[in-house]
Amino acid sequence: MSLPALVEPADELTIDEVRRYSRHLIIPDVGMTGQKRVKNAKVLVIGAGGLGSPALLYLAAAGVGTLGIAEFDEVDESNLQRQIIHTQSDIGRSKAISAKASVLEANPYVNVVLHEERLDNDNVLQVFEGYDLIVDGTDNFATRYMVNDAAYFLKIPYVWGSIYRFDGQASVFWPHSGPDAPCYRCLYPEPPPPGMVPSCAEGGVLGVLCASIGSIQVNEAIKVLTGIGDPAVGKLVIYDALELEWRKLKVRKDPSCALCGDNPTVTGLIDYDAFCGAISEEAADAAAGSTISVTTLEHMLKEREEGARDFVLVDVREPNEFEINRIPGSVLIPKGDFLNGSALEQLPSVDSGTQVVMHCKSGVRSAETLAIVKGAGYDDAVHVGGGVVAWVNQVDPSQPTY
Repeated sequence: MSLPALVEPADELTIDEVRRYSRHLIIPDVGMTGQKRVKNAKVLVIGAGGLGSPALLYLAAAGVGTLGIAEFDEVDESNLQRQIIHTQSDIGRSKAISAKASVLEANPYVNVVLHEERLDNDNVLQVFEGYDLIVDGTDNFATRYMVNDAAYFLKIPYVWGSIYRFDGQASVFWPHSGPDAPCYRCLYPEPPPPGMVPSCAEGGVLGVLCASIGSIQVNEAIKVLTGIGDPAVGKLVIYDALELEWRKLKVRKDPSCALCGDNPTVTGLIDYDAFCGAISEEAADAAAGSTISVTTLEHMLKEREEGARDFVLVDVREPNEFEINRIPGSVLIPKGDFLNGSALEQLPSVDSGTQVVMHCKSGVRSAETLAIVKGAGYDDAVHVGGGVVAWVNQVDPSQPTY
């Protein structure tokens, strides 16, 4: 179903802009009026990472008049496998500033506005105010729910995308566009249980998948801005890069949605970290008082070498991660083995007196498995805060990070 154009046309295109956007102008559906709408648009892209990189470049190339970039991070070498808006010389540089330079190099006629701050309840409404459209390139559930809710309260359409390994999803959430239009909460009323869905930093993502989903987001953004075609409102686009398979599913408005339903219970911004939960309550309880630092672990390993201490150091990451880097003296027992119960057979018996020390990449997975181990009777078990990332940063910088 086509929808009215979101943005009014700008007064004119300059001669240079006509030359630049000529391939749009000769498309009857876009034409001069459509391109003027794009020029007059104000679009905020959240994140200059995997999805934000192609989205920003294509929005700039398309001629969006004002591009906002909400980004607080710095460029890391591990970003360059997929975040094509940054280059080798940008490592250590502000992502927002790096992205702005690339956008202006792609199209000097774009007005770039930087928001170099982490979005939270205190600033998100103020940052969103004045934009016509939000394009979301975030990679965590707490921010997605916050973006959805803030966009709803301000009546701004929200183009969403998600990527993980070889799978991508995209949709347009614009509940104010019609009585049957859903929001993100209609699709996902509740976040997944803590620890069940790894982030891209833990599970990985195929670099080129970012381009596939990011370009879909821009495609939908242009359609919404100009009022052409049938935007993905009430639709979920799913892409499987391994099978080269695209699917499109209907997303229905949920009458009982906590945000946009008949009797909403979310009438303002909430505590999104608490709502989504980085780790489960069981993991948080288990980790309380049972978390050690990497420097403590280093001391413990020296004592173990000298025969003054007995413990087993368990790495709960996946085998491919274990090949990248590792803490010396650790044994690999992936988290999945703890979830199915087989890991307990590989640990020393509870009454052996051997302490169990667990670690993962950053401390999230090890906290989850710590809860399982403590529940099995290993009362003195502990896990390493910060995991192997902290080990490399603070103890052994000769190893690579990922």
